[in-house]
Amino acid sequence: MNVATQANAGERPVFYELDEHAHPEGGSTALGFWIYLMSDCLIFAILFATFGVLGGNYAAGPSPKDLFELKDVAIETSFLLLSSITCGFAMLAAYEGKIGKTQGWLVITALFGLGFLAYELSEFAHLIHEGATPQRSAFLSSFFTLVGTHGLHVTFGIIWMGTMMIQVSRHGLIPANLRRLNCFSMFWHFLDVIWIGVFTFVYLMGTLR
Repeated sequence: MNVATQANAGERPVFYELDEHAHPEGGSTALGFWIYLMSDCLIFAILFATFGVLGGNYAAGPSPKDLFELKDVAIETSFLLLSSITCGFAMLAAYEGKIGKTQGWLVITALFGLGFLAYELSEFAHLIHEGATPQRSAFLSSFFTLVGTHGLHVTFGIIWMGTMMIQVSRHGLIPANLRRLNCFSMFWHFLDVIWIGVFTFVYLMGTLR
């Protein structure tokens, strides 16, 4: 290691590196994003634990069997699972340098995400119309908080997707955009995993109790 020294009379020498260590480009971005995902995992773990504790407290109100239609939830789930597949196709096209295909698959992914949100908002509107509001019972409070938080993540993901499409159209598939697309892809697949837990733990187990 090359170093330079500088010292004045009566002072200890100070050492300076002449050659700075190389830092991989985008390394801090990847590390920061993984830290964010881990923090998001903790948030959803807390929400799942809260639902596990409060999900059986109906306060003489409606139970999951009275409220949930698994057929509608299955369609909603299919939208999100299909969006994860199309997101994967978008990333494959991006790695191949095909801007048009990347943009096309991202558009399809966004449409599936919007379809998922439309079903979720319709479900919330129906529950509120039936009087099953978050204030009705601890079960409904924890349900709306868990599912609503996931829905907000999907909304932010769609906004992120649109931003990335603008960036790709302006600057192409440069390394920086590929890193951002890769982070977005991990985020979108993460939402899929969380929703599988919601579908199983909240809807499926709730209607089978």
